[in-house]
Parts: sequence; C-alpha cells; structure tokens
Amino acid sequence: MKNTYQDLIEQSYYFPQEGFDLEDGYLNFYGVSLKYLINKYGTPFRLMYLPRIGDQIKKARNLFRRAMKSAGYEGSYNYCYCTKCNHFHHVIQKALQYNVNLETSSSFDIDLILNLYKSGHLDKSVKLVHNGYKTDEYIRKLIEIQDLGFTNSTIILDNRYELKKILEIAKGKKIKIGIRKAIDEEPQSAYYTSRLGIRSSEILDFYHTQIKGKSNIELSMFHFFIDSGIKDTLYYWGEFQKSVKLYIELKKECPSLNALNLGGGFPIRNHLGFEYEYEYMIREIVKSIKESCNAEGIKEPDIYTEFGKYTVGESGATIFSVLEQKQQNDAELWYIIDNSLMNTIPDAWSIYEKFILLPINKWNNEYTRVSIGGISCDHSDYYNSEDLNQQIMLPKYSSREKEPLYLGFFHTGAYQDSISGYGGIKHCLIPSPQQVIIDRDKTGNFIDYVYRNEQTVDDMFKILGY
Repeated sequence: MKNTYQDLIEQSYYFPQEGFDLEDGYLNFYGVSLKYLINKYGTPFRLMYLPRIGDQIKKARNLFRRAMKSAGYEGSYNYCYCTKCNHFHHVIQKALQYNVNLETSSSFDIDLILNLYKSGHLDKSVKLVHNGYKTDEYIRKLIEIQDLGFTNSTIILDNRYELKKILEIAKGKKIKIGIRKAIDEEPQSAYYTSRLGIRSSEILDFYHTQIKGKSNIELSMFHFFIDSGIKDTLYYWGEFQKSVKLYIELKKECPSLNALNLGGGFPIRNHLGFEYEYEYMIREIVKSIKESCNAEGIKEPDIYTEFGKYTVGESGATIFSVLEQKQQNDAELWYIIDNSLMNTIPDAWSIYEKFILLPINKWNNEYTRVSIGGISCDHSDYYNSEDLNQQIMLPKYSSREKEPLYLGFFHTGAYQDSISGYGGIKHCLIPSPQQVIIDRDKTGNFIDYVYRNEQTVDDMFKILGY
C-alpha cells in the first residue's frame, strides 16, 4: 500500500475543508481550478480571490451584531478596513461594496481616500479613523478632507505632542480626535511598552490639561491595539480589561467620548489544523464591555474594529512550479521554485510567518520531507517548516514525469505586496510575478483576468536609470 500525500493530509486534518478541495487529482481554491489557471497563465503568479473579502466582512459583522443583540448591547458595531494591509484598488473597492469604514496610517492614504471619492467609490459619510505618526503633511491633508465634508473623520493621537501641531494647522476649526493608549507588550517582547500611543498613566492628565473645555476639540474615541492579536490568553484579557477600565474613567470626565476602538488582530488560517472560536471571542468581548460599563453606570460605547489581515489575508495565494530537486545530503532534499520566496512572501523570512503550503497536483504520489528554495542567490531564500515547527512534507516526483510539481502558498493576501514593494526593484532583479484576479459576475460565475503582467527587464532598468 502506498503512503500517498493525500493519505497524509486526510489522516492529519479534516479535509476537504473550506477553501480547499480536490477535483480529478488537482487542488481547487474556493472552487476555482488552479490547474485551469496554471494552464492559462503559467507560473509564477499571484492570485487574489476577491469574493473571500466579502465573506470575511459579513462573518465578523454578523457575529458582532448577533452578540450585541443577545447581550442587549446598546452601542453600534463599526467595521473598519486597514488600507495599509493591501492598497490595491480592486481590493479596497471590493471591501467598500460591503460598506466598510476605513482606517489610514499615513498622508498618502488620504490621497487614496480622495481618489476613491473622486471616482465615485466612496461617500463623504464614510467613517475614517486616522492612525500613525502625524507629520505636518498628514495633518494638512486631514484638515483638507474635513473641509471637503468628510465629517466622520477622527484623528487618533499617537502622542501628546500631536494635538498642538493639529491645532496650529487647523487654525480654529473644530476637530474630532481620539486617544490611543500605549499597551504593555508581552513579557518576551524586546520592549516593555508599545512605542505607539500615549502612556496610560498620562491620559487623564492630558485630557484635563490639553482637551477639556476647548470648544474646538471633540474627543470621541478611545483606541488601543494589542499587537499579538485577539487571543483567548491571560495576556490579551489583562490588557483588554485595563483598557476598558481606562475608557470608563475617561468617559466619566468626557461626555463626548462614545467610541471604543479595539484595533485589530483577528487571526487567519495559517495551517490546515487551525482552530479559533471567533463567535466565543466576540461574545466575550461584547459581554465584558457591557458588564464593565453597566457596573459603573456608563452607557456602552460604539465598538470599532480595524481588521486588515483578517479582511484580505485569506483571499490571496502565490503559485509556483518546482524547477528541480537537489539532494544536498542524506537528510535534506530541496525543491527549487521558479521565483524568490524572499521577494514574493517576505513575511516568511523576515518575521518567520507561516502560510498554508499545498501542492496543486501529484496528491497520489508518495510523500517526502523537503525544504523549498527560491532562485535568488541568498542563503535566506527558503521555507522549511510549517506552523508549530513541523517539517514540510510534499509529494515525491520524478524528473521523468511530464508534468512538473506545482506548489501554492495560500492566505498571502495581506501585506506581502506592500512589504516586497510590488513592481519595484527586487533582490537579484527577480521580477514581480503576474497578478491574476478572480471574482464572480452577477450570476455567480467565476471571472478571471490579469491585473498586471510579470515585471520585465525594461521595467526594472527604467527604475534603475539604464
């Protein structure tokens, strides 16, 4: 009896599962035939499956609203998409079809907001939350969009000194602000307190000395963000409760304060055995805020979340062909792919992020332990462990087989293009792969098209000045 790769997966995980199934021995991604795409476009290519964005938005929104209804929660829920996570127009346009609000983090994001507005994809009534360090240029643009009529624009103070700069540039105009609280990092972190936000011990004094009584300042939002994500851990709940407590203390002093921004941090699937109780976590968050506020006679705040990776991460995939095998010693077999891992999924080497890795074909072959290498000359251009430090197992194949082995890294839709600098200069001048977009038409049928072809030598030489 053969120990096939399919046997391994079906014995180790529940399979098929959402987003992944086999058809005639080939892997499908949300019902899309990857074999069809490979035959049509070749490899390597980046894939964005846009309908997944709407699925994620609807899931989170429905769970929050259901939890609020069950708890008798009186505040509203507001879903914000973080533009920095994936700036592409087709991504943000798809998110806006589901009436999301937007979170920005730099002055250039405001240009993006204006572009969406001028093209008719964004209404002035959208709620905008502005994070990040406020340069003078960023502040000027924030005041400009307010003057254009974006009245639901909230500037989140990242430090105590930003308010003075904002007031100088605003020149007496009324502004809506929020305060970001600096959270205490996890014990294993390189630093104790986040560099982002204002120290919790300074917030009440800052409100009394710099904000209270000023008719041109409306403090409406309290913001915190826990970098390790929304997880059912002692650390998360400890920081969460401290933040809710400080919100209540500030609300008692500031009647205009009515919004609690939880930041982001919902995880996405990074291995086939991923489990996360979204419904439980949301229910506990809503219940905890309500109980804490009611105990102090405070009205429940409107809840905001800023979901970037959760919104778009699971919509992305990167598809490669294996060019050759290299047996470097008795224990190490390398599969060399047709692009650079450092260039296409930089989080894999920079912060050791893990993604779902699956073969597209050869599921009926026996499996073997492998490492994956890119075609750059860099020692770090490799991928050799699954989540939880498991070894990578993939189908064996022979060079005599007519069809090469195809591999897919899945749920790569967040951050990878912006961190790698899509379309710019890459390590060893290995080009950015073509981008393929998958959507559904009004009848529900799949449509696919090339958003951008693979980068050419001339594209790169032009940037380099040749």
